[in-house]
Amino acid sequence: MARIISALLLAACVSLSAAAQTFPSKPVKMVVGFPPGGGTDILARIVAQKLSETWGQQVVVENRPGASATIGANVVAKAPPDGYTISMGQLTPNAIAPALMPELPYDAAKGFVPIILVGTSPNVLAVNPGLPARNVAELVALAKSKPGKLTYASSGPGSLQHIAAELFKSVAKVDLVHVPYKGSGQAVVDLVSGQVDMNFDAIPPVIQHIKSGRLRAVAVTAAKRASGLPDVPTIAESGYAEYDLTTWWGLFAPAGTPPDIVAKVHKDTLAALQNAEVKERFASLSVDPGGGTSQEFAEYVRGEIAKYDRIVKQLGIKSE
Repeated sequence: MARIISALLLAACVSLSAAAQTFPSKPVKMVVGFPPGGGTDILARIVAQKLSETWGQQVVVENRPGASATIGANVVAKAPPDGYTISMGQLTPNAIAPALMPELPYDAAKGFVPIILVGTSPNVLAVNPGLPARNVAELVALAKSKPGKLTYASSGPGSLQHIAAELFKSVAKVDLVHVPYKGSGQAVVDLVSGQVDMNFDAIPPVIQHIKSGRLRAVAVTAAKRASGLPDVPTIAESGYAEYDLTTWWGLFAPAGTPPDIVAKVHKDTLAALQNAEVKERFASLSVDPGGGTSQEFAEYVRGEIAKYDRIVKQLGIKSE
């Protein structure tokens, strides 16, 4: 009996290994929980293109926006764990949502296999140029002179933009009005047109507008300045020393995806991130390429879930 069990286990291992060697034998779907045009979508398309070239199979980006990207995350959590459905995850659905949504339809800690950290970047506090504020001090003074009048956009309740703005309101003691969107795309359009006053967005969807003058960068949200916006100060150096928030993106697969397939996706994505063309495109978006092992990324995600649980409770933020 023991020999039979051993033989079956060996056959299963050989089968998994063979599956990884032939993977992918058909197109792979990369789910993005936001509409086209946002930072997650932009990075997903860069990585998908490079993986398509490597694999000789199409990696198709599928946008499934809504509910602060948790609709897309749930699609991946419930998908067959065969490697053919993965997500370009982001901290909103993969780390912040558990603290805000008690009835989340997936388990952020156990429902996914973290594959690889794709990139990190500060968010940027950007304002419409018509707003008479060129730095944090001027913005705070303006907001205090008009309590409850200035508006900020976000890609949805519980997004990092939302949390970044609420943290800013808390430390600067100002009253700003939240205008949530389903993603960065339309939020940026309305910010450029002056429908809203400011946003704490990821840098990729706004950097070209900043460089063209259609938006004004006031400060970045991380403890250090952004590589792509070196002249823009941090909120911390503008008088709020403890302020430090960073956006990250990473690939996730459904829980139960065979380790050999996870290892292959990791290896080929890491190679893509080290590609000179990809590095150049990331640099133009002020995104620092990721990397590391799957285990390191899993530990990072666990730490982020704990971090944002504390922040959400501290600020008393509720899912709207």
